[in-house]
Amino acid sequence: MLQLLRALIPSQRGAVIASYLGWTLDAFDFFILVFVLNDVAQEFHTGVETVTSAIFLTLAARPIGALLFGLAADRYGRRVTLMVDILLFSMLEFASGLAPNLTIFLILRLAFGVAMGGEWGVGAALAMETIPRGTRGAVSGILQTGYPSGYLLAAITYFALYGQLGWRGMFMIGALPALLVFFIRAKVEESPAFLARANTREDTGLVKVLRAHAGRFLYAVALMTAFNFLSHGTQDLYPVFLQTQHHFSQHTVGLIAIVYNIGAILGGLLFGGLSQRIGRRRAILIAALLTLPVIPVWAYGSGPVMLAVGAFLMQFAVQGAWGVVPAHLNELSPEDMRGTFPGFAYQIGNLLASANATLQAGIAQANGGNYACALAAVAAIVAATLAVLAIFGIEAHGVEFASARINPDDGATRS
Repeated sequence: MLQLLRALIPSQRGAVIASYLGWTLDAFDFFILVFVLNDVAQEFHTGVETVTSAIFLTLAARPIGALLFGLAADRYGRRVTLMVDILLFSMLEFASGLAPNLTIFLILRLAFGVAMGGEWGVGAALAMETIPRGTRGAVSGILQTGYPSGYLLAAITYFALYGQLGWRGMFMIGALPALLVFFIRAKVEESPAFLARANTREDTGLVKVLRAHAGRFLYAVALMTAFNFLSHGTQDLYPVFLQTQHHFSQHTVGLIAIVYNIGAILGGLLFGGLSQRIGRRRAILIAALLTLPVIPVWAYGSGPVMLAVGAFLMQFAVQGAWGVVPAHLNELSPEDMRGTFPGFAYQIGNLLASANATLQAGIAQANGGNYACALAAVAAIVAATLAVLAIFGIEAHGVEFASARINPDDGATRS
């Protein structure tokens, strides 16, 4: 990772770092909630299943943000749109810690979802359009590991500071990502592909573009629905599973979360780079299939050590598959809508998978609080579905972006 970053020129390196940190800090803000679901439920005198609706609202609102911020990025540029988005989700995270009641808390998490939905697509487009074509797979893995990196930061914060801060203080720490805007302003340049199209771009309209590429868009949505069911189905309620079914302490849950997020980071880096050699779909297929034999240890392991091993292996495979996604979706995207298409497809998939936490909590409650059964069932079904979509899907591995065609001698985009 460090060797790759050193090989990039400063403008490329800045775009990758900003996009990675944006997604890391966005995920950090999101995953704080999964560690404090029980606390929020007790504070507002309700059940965990009710509070999981906050996760549902956040995920369900993300397509709105992907569309709004994506269209803004395609019209006004990736850089300024990314800065506005980061400021917005940071402020909403802080406000969540001040919520006086459950209704206000849910409204704030809904608004946070809009802001969160805009970050991934805009950041991924900025990075993918800036780097050399031959580095897309490796950079894709780096970008997507921002998600487990954010989860890891949330786990470390929960492990180290929860006792001093409480659940409200955890959310207030989520305002810190706003500082990233200063780095973007100083170190990040606009996407060369966006600039190359600035004088030639025709405003064809979202509906017209999606109609012209309907098959590709529907495939991307189906793929991202499976991806989001797999990631949220193996992550969001895992801390609750460890707390309620195994009665592990806060420190034990935090340590296990740290372990499995290290696995997630390593998997994303490995499979992202691997996809540059063997293709995007094949890398996704291998990672998806690897999750299946891990399910018994991950869901039914005896004791914290076995569960930590299972969780490490599960997230290594799950986020390994995800490490391919930034490159894959950006390569599938129509040129004029790269700020919108990848993020919108991603977040529509999130919307379709947004009921996952409530679904799994409901299955667990219907089975006497057996979260292991709910986790294992969802993981097995969606991993198999993702493998099938990878086998029969499409890809555009290595396709040129606009700046490489218009200005092939530009060192920032040569590949």
